Amino acid sequence: MDFSLLGPISVATGSGELALGPAKRRSVLALLLLQPNTTVPLEQLIDSLWEDEPPEHARTVVQGHVSRLRATLAGGGAEAYGIELATHGSAYLLRLPEELIDAHRFGELVALARPESAPGDAVPLLREALGLWRGPALTGTVTSPPFAAAAHALEEQRLTATEALARAHSALGQHEQAAAVLYTAAVNNPLREGMVADLMQALFRTGRQSDAMEWFHRTRRLLDEELGVGPGARLKRAYEEILRAEGAGDGKSEDGRAAARTAGGAAPVDPRVPAQGDPRAPAQDPRVRAQADPRTAAAPADPRVPAQAAGGPAARSSAPRLLPRPPARFLGREQQLAALSAVVRSAVPGESPLAVVTGPAGVGKTACAVQWAHGHAEAFPDGQLFADLRGFNEGAPAEPAEVLRDFLLALGTPPDRIPTSAQSASALFRSLVAGRRLLVVLDNAQSSAQVRPLLPGGEHCATVVTSRSRLDGLVATDVARPVPLQALGAAEGTALLGAMLGAERVADDPDAARELVELCDGLPLALRAAAAQLTARPRWRLARLAAALRDERRRLALLSAEDTGVAAALRMSVARLSADDARLLRALAANADGHLNASVAASLAGSAPEDIQDGLDRLAEMHLVDEEATDVYTISTLTQLFARDEGSGSGGGGG
Repeated sequence: MDFSLLGPISVATGSGELALGPAKRRSVLALLLLQPNTTVPLEQLIDSLWEDEPPEHARTVVQGHVSRLRATLAGGGAEAYGIELATHGSAYLLRLPEELIDAHRFGELVALARPESAPGDAVPLLREALGLWRGPALTGTVTSPPFAAAAHALEEQRLTATEALARAHSALGQHEQAAAVLYTAAVNNPLREGMVADLMQALFRTGRQSDAMEWFHRTRRLLDEELGVGPGARLKRAYEEILRAEGAGDGKSEDGRAAARTAGGAAPVDPRVPAQGDPRAPAQDPRVRAQADPRTAAAPADPRVPAQAAGGPAARSSAPRLLPRPPARFLGREQQLAALSAVVRSAVPGESPLAVVTGPAGVGKTACAVQWAHGHAEAFPDGQLFADLRGFNEGAPAEPAEVLRDFLLALGTPPDRIPTSAQSASALFRSLVAGRRLLVVLDNAQSSAQVRPLLPGGEHCATVVTSRSRLDGLVATDVARPVPLQALGAAEGTALLGAMLGAERVADDPDAARELVELCDGLPLALRAAAAQLTARPRWRLARLAAALRDERRRLALLSAEDTGVAAALRMSVARLSADDARLLRALAANADGHLNASVAASLAGSAPEDIQDGLDRLAEMHLVDEEATDVYTISTLTQLFARDEGSGSGGGGG
């Protein structure tokens, strides 16, 4: 279920848009969405819905609209998304995950973008953000001052994002793209001087000096005619910079001088349409080149790092933002997200906080860590580093020296000054980040030894590690705080299916949805694979897939989607086991109900209890079995099925 404020007010579901009714009802919804999870007084709704004196029955009208909205949302399956329109005395509260509101997603994407420091990442982020707009904000609401003010505030955010996208293109040297981004916005906002100044500079850097000058003179004339003022400092500065560059013989100077003599002129040319004979020659002024391509300007040395540590003057680049994109349709995990925050807040002075997110394959460890990292990125303004350590992938795990090289390059260290040994590279990394506020996310770690060289030393840094292993070594030597992740319960798993498939489809077959969660062992990876199967078969009811999954011979095959699936994930876990531990796992899989103790496990393995205890502990450490209490172990159904298949198929375990 998606709520739209950035265009016509609408609510979209998997089967289409909900019928919201007349303008005042849409306006009530819009006002509640503008203040999500906040009580909105009835009086505020009345004041916003009627520009003039409200009628005597205004309270009854608003209450009626709220009642109809509540019924409409319920009919669209709002409960499955955690959406509730509640009454609190004489106020209303629309409780929902804010990521379902397009304006909220827009704001998050814009906040993540760093057009100056990370323009390559900022361009797709800002394009995605601006792509959420479907017209003027709050279209379809009543024309009262409160809604006009809210629409203006949203439009201002849109223009700011447009300017940021243009700056990102310019930082990459993509000046034609920057001009194209700014052109329409500048036409529609001709008195926005900063935007016009940016457009002028983008045009000049593509060799279109005359177009840049025309924009200046046109804006100057409009300011005089409509406001009775002259150009502001920023617009004049852009004009003067172009004139100085022209005077130095840069660009098409004769064309530029002719334009500078023009007092008015026709409307500026659309930069998206190349002028006849326009060679797109870049500006030659070295100062302009440095602005256009930051790679040509030398970065200042980092004063906190001795020159000898980096083999010479240390070049510090802009803050790196290496996090992958936020996980799609992330739901729940509030307790674990709060636990990660608590690890950072409760760090002992002088120590760098370290959290280890652990759990079985497919439980969503990476998604949880990345979601938290994006939500707290602002607390780490000096950057966020991310590395997949490939601890449970096909092939060899990532070597610490390899990861450290990527980190040091991201932090601005010249390639020829990066030590070749992991020990020296680790020391340089710790020196570089000692005084910074930096977040390091190390995903899919195989062992504590793989992680230790990658840990920052500064007390203002924080590290989040994910692993299928408990990484007890990090707990012992580095005071890591474990954040265990469990499978989803019935309600959470059903909500995830609703988010993937649409609430209506799940609401049509709630018993089958709960059975699917059970057949998937509550693993998000398995549930997403099941949702992929149903998405590819829109005519299937959930009960049909549930019936197919009851066949244990087909279950693992059905819970896969291309290169993603439970079997592939479990295969990587088992591949890290010794041959003896793999045989023990296959023996445990023969247990009927998945519950056992050391004596039962020993009987299944044909060994004495004391001989298999260490193996049981290792399997528990890898989350292939769960130790629910002292000498009480469980093995999940999917793990059992995989171990049985491996035993009957290949007959051997990994070493």
